[in-house]
Amino acid sequence: MAEVNVDLPTGAYNIHIIPGEIGEIGRLVAGVGLAGKALVVSDEIVGALYGEVVLKSLKRAGCEAELICVPPGENSKDLAVAMELYTKAVMMGLDRHSPVVALGGGVVGDLAGFVAATYMRGVPFIQIPTTLLAQVDSSVGGKVAVNHPLGKNLIGAFYQPRLVLADINVLNTLPERELSAGLAEVVKYGIIADAALFKYLQDNYVGIKEKDQAVLTKIVSDSCNIKARVVEQDEKESYLRMILNFGHTIGHAVEAATEYSRYKHGEAVAIGMHGAALISYYMGLCSVQTVDSIKELLKAFELPLVARECCADELSGFLNHDKKNVGGLINWVLINNAIGEVVIQSDVPKEVICRVLSELT
Repeated sequence: MAEVNVDLPTGAYNIHIIPGEIGEIGRLVAGVGLAGKALVVSDEIVGALYGEVVLKSLKRAGCEAELICVPPGENSKDLAVAMELYTKAVMMGLDRHSPVVALGGGVVGDLAGFVAATYMRGVPFIQIPTTLLAQVDSSVGGKVAVNHPLGKNLIGAFYQPRLVLADINVLNTLPERELSAGLAEVVKYGIIADAALFKYLQDNYVGIKEKDQAVLTKIVSDSCNIKARVVEQDEKESYLRMILNFGHTIGHAVEAATEYSRYKHGEAVAIGMHGAALISYYMGLCSVQTVDSIKELLKAFELPLVARECCADELSGFLNHDKKNVGGLINWVLINNAIGEVVIQSDVPKEVICRVLSELT
C-alpha cells in the first residue's frame, strides 16, 4: 500500500493506494467526518461490478447512500446528463454536507466532480477511480468538467476531492485496452518530470501488462506523487501545471474530431505525445533518438501513434478552440533536451504544426 498527501491552500487530502480495499471506503469517508446522505455516481459497467460493495460499505459507516449509473463513454460528460444527476440529488434531499462519490474512470470522475462543484455551490467530493488512467491522472488535482460540442472539458471548475481511494486490485477487471490507455498518462509523467520512471516503464512493461500488483502500485504511486507536487505549486494552472498537458493539445483535437467515439482518452494522448515529440524535434529541442524512444515505449504498450481517420485541417480547427489557447496562441508543452525535462512555448511556427499534423494523419 502507499499514501500520497496533496497539500493545498484550499485543503489537504490523501490518496490511498491500497490493494483490495474498495470495501473500506465507508471507513475512510467517516474518517474525514462525512456521514448522512450520499450520492454514488458510476457507469453501468463499473456499477454492476462494484456498486453494491461501495453502497454496503458506506451504509455501514452511517451514510444513506444511493447509486445512479450513467452510460459508459465520453458522451456522458454532458450538461444534459449532469442535469439528471442534479435532479437525483434534489430528490434525495442532499444538502451541502452530503458527499458525491465518483465510482469509475475519468468520465465518471469528471462528471460527478462537476456536479459536486456546482450543486448548492459545492458539496464534498470523493473519488474511487477504477481505471489506471483515473488512478494516475484524472482523480488527482481537482479538474472537473463536461464537454461542449466544440471542445473537450470547456465547461468545468477546479474542485478538489476530500479523499481518493485507488484500489489496485480493481485493475484486474480492467480490459487490456483500458490498461494501455492509462499507461499513456504514466508515460507522460516520465517524459515531463521523471526519467527514472520512464526507464522503469521500459524495463518492466511485461510486468505492467501482466498486472503485477507491486509494479502497478509503484507506477500509480510515482505518478500521483509527480502530479501532487505539481498541483501543490500551481493548483489552477497559471503556468507550471501546464506541463501536465503534454500530448493533450493534439490529443483533445483527435478526440473531438472523432466525436469522442474512436479513441480512448489515453490513446488520443499517445497520438498527441508523438506529435509533441515531433514538434520538439523539428524545433531543435530534442534528438531523433528521444523521439524514437517515446515511440517505442508507446508501441510496447500497444498505443496508437497516428490518427489516420482524421485530416490535418480538421485537427487544426479544433486546436483553435482548445481551452489552453491564450490570446490566440497555443501553449505547447515540448521536450527540452531530454526525457524528464520540458518547456512551455507559444512560438511554434504554423508550418511546423501543419507538418506534424500531416504526419499524424
